[in-house]
Amino acid sequence: MQDTDGTPVRRFGLPAAITLVMGNIIGGGIFLLPASVAPFGTVSLLAFGVLTIGAIALALVFGKLAERYPRTGGPYVYVREAFGDFAGFLSAWSYWTMAWVSNAALAVAGVGYFHVMVGSNPSKNADLVIALAMLWLPALANLAGTRWVGAVQMISTVLKFLPLLFVAVVGLFYFDPKNLGHFTEGGTSWTSGLTASAAILLYSYVGVESAAVSAGEVRDPKRNVGRASVLGTIGAALVYLLGTVSVFGTVPHDKLAKSTAPFSDSMDAMFGGHWGGTLIAASAVISIVGALNGWTLMSAQSPYAAAKDGLFPAAFGRKRRGVPTVGVLAAAVLATGLTVINYFSGSGGVFNILVLVTTFSATVPYLLASAAQVYFLLKGQRDKVQPARLTRDMVLALGAFAFSFWLVAGAGYAAVYQGVLFLFVGVIVYAWMAARRTAQQPQDEAGAEAEAETAEPAPAAEAVSS
Repeated sequence: MQDTDGTPVRRFGLPAAITLVMGNIIGGGIFLLPASVAPFGTVSLLAFGVLTIGAIALALVFGKLAERYPRTGGPYVYVREAFGDFAGFLSAWSYWTMAWVSNAALAVAGVGYFHVMVGSNPSKNADLVIALAMLWLPALANLAGTRWVGAVQMISTVLKFLPLLFVAVVGLFYFDPKNLGHFTEGGTSWTSGLTASAAILLYSYVGVESAAVSAGEVRDPKRNVGRASVLGTIGAALVYLLGTVSVFGTVPHDKLAKSTAPFSDSMDAMFGGHWGGTLIAASAVISIVGALNGWTLMSAQSPYAAAKDGLFPAAFGRKRRGVPTVGVLAAAVLATGLTVINYFSGSGGVFNILVLVTTFSATVPYLLASAAQVYFLLKGQRDKVQPARLTRDMVLALGAFAFSFWLVAGAGYAAVYQGVLFLFVGVIVYAWMAARRTAQQPQDEAGAEAEAETAEPAPAAEAVSS
């Protein structure tokens, strides 16, 4: 593998690809998830199980799609191959928007954990510096090349999972069923509790596509993208489920429903004292920095693939050391601007609206990619469909589509409305790029004709001897 400048690049192996998926799925949200779903009762654990099945189906579909098109870009590549340039562009635009806006949200969320970890007090200027450091340190790691991205992802994944796995496993030995509370809370039916808790948990698995998006940087992508997607999703699911069950069983329900640090409360319940809060806060900071490292790469990959097809500015289509540097810098700069707005404009509503948009933007590429798989299977092309596995693959594709549709529905009316408006902004960008491509085509054709006319014919003797 070589960059656009001809320099050799080191690709991700399977372990690095798995940690990329796991690290991107699990950011900072897991540290609040048990408290977020506790008010609905233990039915939320059932919701987690249902969502896990849907996420694994989506991961399997991405693996199948990567076997057909093992190129960087993930959903964008599959959607464009199935439905053409415009649908492909909308997928890339939506994914790109989600990535850089969510990076700003992650950095802002990490500031609170940082203060708990070091015992400092919040201040506007210091908070901004900390948030920007969380954005730019992973960006610098990305600019250093895929080797550094993989190393940071491996280290951060191990470091952040150790405390979580500790609570998840050791907590089972301190498990007390009396702490669980009721199957449903608040007098609601189990179906209502299932739906309500699922709406909160729906976005816990955003990131299953990470290996597919970076397929061009994964060693043997036809084989390893699918394996990394599934294994990474299952690994994240185990941490989610075991961790939530342990917290449910170690912290009394009435306290858990009001907790602002459920994993810390679980550690305190098991061992006493208050040292657990510092440990979990440190784990949360590492988790967020690791997630930002992976998502910074993701934010550059879809524009890179679209730029190679003339659907994004050409600068996004250049790589150095395996990384689309312009895409990384653009995402970091945009996220920086949004972070500064959050701290100094006093217009928190703007930031909240943009973050809300990402909840819809994340689902558009999933929905379109699942539909692309259904299209390929129904079209029945011999080089794309294995007849003996048609039924199985169709069930998986329809399951992934249903899961993606549930994600869209769970985003809420406000998110869908605002997300669609923001998506339509991309139509103007597409029109601009399409016009440029159309204007460029006659020049390219004229240049090709001129080269053909000036080319000298091969000597007759050489023609005969050949």
